[in-house]
Amino acid sequence: MQQTAAEGWEAVAEWWAAWGQPIGIVLVIVGAFIAYWIVKAIVSRVVHEVVTGVKRKADAADTEALANSPLAQVRVVQRTRAIGSVLNTLAGWVIGAFALIVILSILGVNAASLVAMAGFLGAAAGVGAQGIIKDFLNGLFMVFEDQLGIGDTVDLGEASGVVESVGIRVTQVRDVHGTLWYVRNGEIVRVGNESQGWARVVIDQAVPYEADIDAVTERLLDVATAMSEEPEWLGRIIDKPAVWGIESVSAEAVVVRLVVKTRASAKYEAGRELRRRVKEGLDELGVTLPSLQKIVVKGMEERA
Repeated sequence: MQQTAAEGWEAVAEWWAAWGQPIGIVLVIVGAFIAYWIVKAIVSRVVHEVVTGVKRKADAADTEALANSPLAQVRVVQRTRAIGSVLNTLAGWVIGAFALIVILSILGVNAASLVAMAGFLGAAAGVGAQGIIKDFLNGLFMVFEDQLGIGDTVDLGEASGVVESVGIRVTQVRDVHGTLWYVRNGEIVRVGNESQGWARVVIDQAVPYEADIDAVTERLLDVATAMSEEPEWLGRIIDKPAVWGIESVSAEAVVVRLVVKTRASAKYEAGRELRRRVKEGLDELGVTLPSLQKIVVKGMEERA
């Protein structure tokens, strides 16, 4: 009986010696796929919950409109999905590398050789793909830090316009002429974003030197205040208009500065409408505007 048991164990040992390595490799591969599937399911679940939460909050109250605008919701969804995609990719590489090391260990490869090979491959990748790695890391930080998002009006130095796509490697920006620019994230060293938070409409209105400045100032403020109180603009103008005073004085004209704080997405629309109303208001006041060729505006925007 004991001999039979010994023979049985010996047969099992022989079978394992013959098939142990292939079975171990298969188990490692299956385990890697299962681990990746679990991580991917968790990340997908988190992304889904965030996106669902954003959609649920879409009907925000007016007082929360600035922080919960459709643009802000798109940015949250986009950033969440981008981060989820990055995490899935990162998890796949980490799990794959770990599985490869385990498989090579099963095959009897020396651990020191694995470390040397990994160092060599890492050095080769670092030399040959510096640009791609730089693009990837910069794009990752831009997504994480919410520096820009779809629909934003931005100035990236080489290109400016409306952002149409934010990728991990390339950002697409369409300028005012309709040209679509593909900007590598690694080449972006500064981002001027005109669509985050709030914006300010600044109107430097030139009036004749002999005009009644107090009357002009009062009319500008009345026009802007009346516009801000209309239902159409109530949610887009977020603060009381103000006249900052005289910006510059010349022999031909006096420049008065009017400012209105708006939601970032409403800056240009509100500015165009306000300029039209300012013109009508000054016409009613009987103020004849001087020639623009004779005016030199000086102030904090002088260089522009």
